[in-house]
Amino acid sequence: MQEKIKKMIAPLLKWYYQNRKSYPWRQDREPYHVWVSEIMLQQTRIEPVKAYYARFMQVLPTLESLSRIDEEQLMKLWEGLGYYSRARNLHKAAQCIMQEYGGKFPQTYQTLRKLPGIGDYTAGAIASICFNEKVPAVDGNVLRVVARILGSDKNVLLAETKKEVTALLQSVMPEEAGAFNEALMELGENICLPNGTPLCEKCPLQEHCTAYEKDLTGQLPVRIKEVKRRQEEKTIFLLVSENGRIAIEKRGKKGLLAGMYQLPNTEGYYTEAALRDKLRSWDIEPLSIVPLGEAKHVFTHIDWLMQGFRIVTPTESDRFLWVTPEELKASYALPSAFKYYYDRY
Repeated sequence: MQEKIKKMIAPLLKWYYQNRKSYPWRQDREPYHVWVSEIMLQQTRIEPVKAYYARFMQVLPTLESLSRIDEEQLMKLWEGLGYYSRARNLHKAAQCIMQEYGGKFPQTYQTLRKLPGIGDYTAGAIASICFNEKVPAVDGNVLRVVARILGSDKNVLLAETKKEVTALLQSVMPEEAGAFNEALMELGENICLPNGTPLCEKCPLQEHCTAYEKDLTGQLPVRIKEVKRRQEEKTIFLLVSENGRIAIEKRGKKGLLAGMYQLPNTEGYYTEAALRDKLRSWDIEPLSIVPLGEAKHVFTHIDWLMQGFRIVTPTESDRFLWVTPEELKASYALPSAFKYYYDRY
């Protein structure tokens, strides 16, 4: 296996230097830029990240500015990217670097790994790309490329498989460590595509690829999910006062969407009588109740099965924060789980 991986290094790097994409975060090797882009890219495709990255850097151009931003402002800036704990960890890590490292970005994998929100992959990416430390950065793209090159039928969703691939790449890391890691990631992003549709005719590693040779690209990599999902029924309330303001509330500090603003909602579905009882418990007398239909939102381990209602009320209950649509758009980050109902304002 080691020899097979060694043989692909030279053609892979040659392809990369000739074809690498010009992304905004590649204009320099500033670790702050690489770090923010890598965190954004963890659960989002490259194309939509470009706009978020540009907006983020316009508002927060330096590590220090990130460390000083108010969390509410940061959540609004992150709105739409999801996985808001990533933004909170960015904030914490920036404050940690300012306080414990004098504002100087840590330069080694081991030190980076100690920062909030920085795992093995992100630490490897920053250390290799910015400081050329000879450490791998193994994400889903890299796992897919290696599995196809080796013809491996090991489940790439298992931590054990990732550990093995990381050790294998560590044993062959070239001097151009950052370029090698980026080349593997870019090959997976643009050529060695998932779901059995790789662009093998454009791949610089075609002659080294076992999956191509044995026509296994449709079967590899093996991905067997062992996560048990659960479903939760929710009723969503789009509460609108007569002057056009919308009710929102803040979630608790722990759990799913912790600390985010949301449309009021409850567990379970309601009959009309139960719905009116719930509104009365909130000191809300409805002028009208209009069903908004059903919607579904998929989280990592949970599916929300939702029904929603638009309710107009003459008064604004003290239980909620009431804001105009303009204020909501400008100042409050509303998770995408509620978008279907908010769009029916």
